[in-house]
Amino acid sequence: MSLTYSSMLDLQTDLIPFNLLNVVTNQNFSNHDLDASKHSIIMFICNHCPYVIHYHAEIIKMADDFKNDMNIVAISANDIVNYPQDRPKLMKDLWNDLDLSFPYLFDETQEIAKKYKAACTPEFYLFNSDSKLVYRGRMDESSPGSNIEPSGKDLRDAINNLLNNKLISKEQLPSMGCNIKWKQN
Repeated sequence: MSLTYSSMLDLQTDLIPFNLLNVVTNQNFSNHDLDASKHSIIMFICNHCPYVIHYHAEIIKMADDFKNDMNIVAISANDIVNYPQDRPKLMKDLWNDLDLSFPYLFDETQEIAKKYKAACTPEFYLFNSDSKLVYRGRMDESSPGSNIEPSGKDLRDAINNLLNNKLISKEQLPSMGCNIKWKQN
């Protein structure tokens, strides 16, 4: 595990198109499948990262709290040859275990992760209904072993401000977690 911080994609970046395998349904899911009238959360996660596991309960809670108001999509881009615990079958198993139903996409080529400048898991991107990036970075200040319970405060504040037409602070902090496991060429 190599502690890595997110690279903080520029605010106002357009939502980057994707068309990837949704391991939950075994069919492709693309940005065109998003409800264009809703805002969107795109998260880069994986199965085995302790930083992601630390947030499982908060991801479940957030999905439940915002399922009617937001598009929510998770993407895993890890190299499954060297990290077989992140392969699609186990991604689907994890989603079933967590009782999550929003799309969990597999970025096999890692092309989408690179376009998002994703560097670590977890990493969160919030796009408004005009498909403009308004928040990127961490869920909150907690981390495994920090003795701080996950609250999702940073991301929740941004979501609630967006839903209530309030300003989202541009003072945003990077996420931190395990580096994305890039394929070796």
